[in-house]
Amino acid sequence: MKSIFDNLSYEMSKITTKRYSTSFSLGIHFLHKKIHKPIYAIYGFVRFADEIVDSFHGFDKNYLLEDFKKQTFEAIEQGISLNPILNSFQETVNKYQIPHELIYTFLNSMEMDLNKQHYDQSKYEEYILGSAEVVGLMCLKVFVNGDEKMYESLKHFAMKLGSAFQKINFLRDLKADYKELGRTYFPNVDMTFFNDKTKKEIEKDIEIDFNLGLEGIKKLPNSSRFGVYVAYVYYHNLFMKIQKQSAQTILNERVRIPNNKKLSLLFYSYIKHNLNWI
Repeated sequence: MKSIFDNLSYEMSKITTKRYSTSFSLGIHFLHKKIHKPIYAIYGFVRFADEIVDSFHGFDKNYLLEDFKKQTFEAIEQGISLNPILNSFQETVNKYQIPHELIYTFLNSMEMDLNKQHYDQSKYEEYILGSAEVVGLMCLKVFVNGDEKMYESLKHFAMKLGSAFQKINFLRDLKADYKELGRTYFPNVDMTFFNDKTKKEIEKDIEIDFNLGLEGIKKLPNSSRFGVYVAYVYYHNLFMKIQKQSAQTILNERVRIPNNKKLSLLFYSYIKHNLNWI
């Protein structure tokens, strides 16, 4: 029965999420059970594409990403793939009518990572759109479950929340991106002169995105609000921890939230959400 393979496919997406991101796994756990599978499927797809450009050194990344892209749209068109990650993703795309344009835009940003880039403001915004904002929109399609009016009203907020998360990732991963992968995402920033003033300017931009993202969380359906809020609280605390560090510190160390702290943040999120204090 095909259902056995489909269930296996979703299980592989779930395992992928848990292996790569404890924070997102935690957030997904607190979504309504009926939307666990499609959100795991979206994360699994995004993670595999990201791994191609970030981790598969010594292999032909251009070929692998192009082949992944080809397999993705073949899976969506045919309604099946022998790649379990793509099989669960295609089912999610087709069930929730995720626009193909969002997928193309995401993969375009992954292609941008194949070569060292100097990001001006326009390129930076293009990369953020594809690597983060459209991923937020894919998830929003699942959250609203066909309610196009709600989708349109929450699009801007979902994009801003995705943008905030990605920009925090950039700050958190500054050492790996710059020193190991040779990437600098922030526009018009010379990393050899990266200082506290520049860092604070970036943080002000993130705060604007975060505030808009929180507005959107408050308007989400009950089935997704708490889970997304858990992810928001985690990232907001990571952001505050980064804010306390000097520019040189984050350029040389990866800031983390310990697992025991994550548990306390979960309790904090639960209390605030249930008392409607968000």
